[in-house]
Amino acid sequence: MLHALLEYAHQQHLVAEPGLKPKTVGWLLLFSPEGRFLGIQDLRSDERTTKGREFPACPDLTQQELVAAGCRHFLVDGLDVVCLLTKGGQVDDKLAAKHHSFVELLQRAAIAVPVLARIAEALCDDAQLEAIRKELSPRKAKPTELATFAVVEDGGPLILVERDDWHAWWQARRQEMAEARRAKSRPAASRRKKGGGDAGPPRMRCLLSGEIVEALPTHNKIEGLSDVGGLAMGDTLTSFDKAAFTSFGLEQGANAAMSETMVKTYVTALNHLIRYRGRRMAGVKVLYWYSGPVDPDDDPIRELFEGAGLPAPEDSAASADAHHGNAASVAERAQAESRARRLLQAIQSGQSSDLGDFRYYALTLSANSGRVVVRDWMEGRFEELLRSVDAWFRDLAIVSRDGKGVVSSHKFGAVLAAPVRELRDAPAPLAAILWRCAVKRQPIPFEIMAQTLRRVQIDLMQGETPLHARIGLLKAFCNRNERTPDMNPELNCVENDPAYLCGRILAILAKIQQRALGDVGAGIVQRYYAAASATPGLVLGRLVRTAQVGHLPKIQEKGLQRWFENQLAEAWSQLHDKPPAVLSLEGQTLFAMGYYQQVAKRTASTSEGSEESAPASA
Repeated sequence: MLHALLEYAHQQHLVAEPGLKPKTVGWLLLFSPEGRFLGIQDLRSDERTTKGREFPACPDLTQQELVAAGCRHFLVDGLDVVCLLTKGGQVDDKLAAKHHSFVELLQRAAIAVPVLARIAEALCDDAQLEAIRKELSPRKAKPTELATFAVVEDGGPLILVERDDWHAWWQARRQEMAEARRAKSRPAASRRKKGGGDAGPPRMRCLLSGEIVEALPTHNKIEGLSDVGGLAMGDTLTSFDKAAFTSFGLEQGANAAMSETMVKTYVTALNHLIRYRGRRMAGVKVLYWYSGPVDPDDDPIRELFEGAGLPAPEDSAASADAHHGNAASVAERAQAESRARRLLQAIQSGQSSDLGDFRYYALTLSANSGRVVVRDWMEGRFEELLRSVDAWFRDLAIVSRDGKGVVSSHKFGAVLAAPVRELRDAPAPLAAILWRCAVKRQPIPFEIMAQTLRRVQIDLMQGETPLHARIGLLKAFCNRNERTPDMNPELNCVENDPAYLCGRILAILAKIQQRALGDVGAGIVQRYYAAASATPGLVLGRLVRTAQVGHLPKIQEKGLQRWFENQLAEAWSQLHDKPPAVLSLEGQTLFAMGYYQQVAKRTASTSEGSEESAPASA
């Protein structure tokens, strides 16, 4: 996984030099070459959708370096530190010390960039600081927003953080702080050895580069996981702060030896992926990338998240036009749904042969107590991913509840919400498991099927039609389970599985009751579905007799009455035996499939030319 992150950093040309990192800056303070404050520039977007402009190589210190050196970040920091901007206007001793440390670094850096000395003088001038704060207040600047400096010359503002003439000084300064930190932590006995010399920390082979290096004691933090259990200040992927985590007497980062450059590279890659290629779902974040360039329109993992290009019928009235004969919408939907399949055919035919050599990488992360939790890691050939995505949508495809088409463009969020009441109730392990089922074409776990089946039963007993994604997930379970027959998207009139037929029979009985009595409130589905799906042998016979004696005679249209009788007799005759006494959970899944598909059957002509198209509401 770490080697793949290194390749990603090189592929994206990310700046991974130790002591530097990308930062998003909201404010640019403008100064003259003589150090006179001229004004400010707001780098945030007008819509406030972004926090500012990202600079790829800003000075950066780890939390350990900040604490040990007792200083602040150089050149880029919060407005509270740079110009003492606070909400109430009060500056305490702690903030004043931070400001002094920041200004002191600017003064030291004047050796490399002389104009910084004059900017530092301006930041020590109360009048200039007040002028800066007066410019910021009307624009609703926040103390925590980052700011940096620019010098206005004839050619326009020269942003200092974009220059590289301070890099060498900054790295030398970091090295000085590191030496001072090591000297402070070195035991007195080791300092006295060899006339006050010291052999220094042990050198080890880096796990990533393979070179002999001095292992970095602590690694940089991973940012952007605060919405999945992480801390706002960041979380650590590799840390050894407990005795139980160490081995062979090694301390801290020596248990996973990496150089500072390698650590910075994998951390920069992860932070970039989280920010630009991360998708949050149910307490986890999924990061994915490819070994080569893939057009966004051909991105199969994006298709998993967003569906097959168009919303499902339950989500948009526009898709109803496609089902009602709008030729353009039908063609557009067919094209969108076959995107992965068309790309797969292009690879096989040689039209996109370069994609066949690509690989995909998918990383699932969350965080807990300051530590990054790697919940899953997957990689493989791009062609295999296309096959998995195509199979995922085919296995989930299910007839719409009104019988007017097939829903196959399920968003992953809808599928993830299928086993639970709402998407927000989905736990992180569920998201990781279903994600692996989609990407690796694995069977749907039995536990997830049981949870989804329970939600379907609750929907039906409450008089509601189950969501398409719930029925689609049950169908995917059947198609990926060797012990159950494959299910078609629509009703299969030749399927002879007893559980499937029992579900069809209950749906027919519900339609008969609805046509005979109308809306009766709690009908046979609400009252008997749970019992019929678990013990059909004890329930269906009695319900059939009730229909023959109490419901069918009340249907006024004789042709429709005979049609219902034929439908019921045909389904019952396919059983070849009495209904099963007990159904397993797998059988109950087939029962639910039979019931739903029979209800969604769109039309059936009667001898009198009428149509039976109303789904059971009982």
